[in-house]
Amino acid sequence: MKTTIIRVHLTHLRNSEYSIFVNQLVEIFSDFDPEALHLKKAFEKLTAMLPILAKIKVQDLSNVLTKSVRDTATDRANLFTAIVRIVKALRKLSMPAIAPHVVVLKRFLDFNGRDIAKTGYNICTQRTINLLDDYDTKADVKTAAEALNLAILFGELRNVNTRFENLYMQRLESDAAIEKVDSHAIRKELNIVLTDFFDAFEFCSSEFDDLDYVTPAKELNELIGNCKTQLKARATRSRKSKKEVL
Repeated sequence: MKTTIIRVHLTHLRNSEYSIFVNQLVEIFSDFDPEALHLKKAFEKLTAMLPILAKIKVQDLSNVLTKSVRDTATDRANLFTAIVRIVKALRKLSMPAIAPHVVVLKRFLDFNGRDIAKTGYNICTQRTINLLDDYDTKADVKTAAEALNLAILFGELRNVNTRFENLYMQRLESDAAIEKVDSHAIRKELNIVLTDFFDAFEFCSSEFDDLDYVTPAKELNELIGNCKTQLKARATRSRKSKKEVL
């Protein structure tokens, strides 16, 4: 009697999810005897793809690091822009008590450049370092920043700039260490291997009635069913999100 394997659109899985799914599938079927079930060849083709699949995972981790670099750069730009805008806003106020401090910070920003946040990663990092070094050496600037409650922003700018520099170097090291692969091509090839395995499983289940294909099929289908449920829930959330935006 033919045993059916549930099918799922694997293209909808993210790279990390795809890697987990395939490895879990292999782990499940490894508990059975592929040779006894006449599926050794099809299963070996699948397991042979795992080292290649692992390269996608490594590359995906590098992409996560890239996102962290980008997000931290945005935080840095927002902090510097906030300082510039606050000083600009304070210049419009008629408050004698703060006026001298505003003048000091305006001169400081003019000297170091108000376009720092618009420069490239490396230039922005170095110019921010130079600005903070200048900040540290000028007592009147630090006093002005404290008087205008901007010292906390300068302190956070220092922290974020340091964090960015560390993340940027980590990404450079990661990019140099990993092999660049075409994840789309690998997944396309692996999808074919998976389909062949599922087809072979169903064919053998109809050819060899004396063997137990129901038990492994039940476990595989539970994994695939959970995957389909997660994808359906994600699609529902996405539709709701679009409606809220509209």
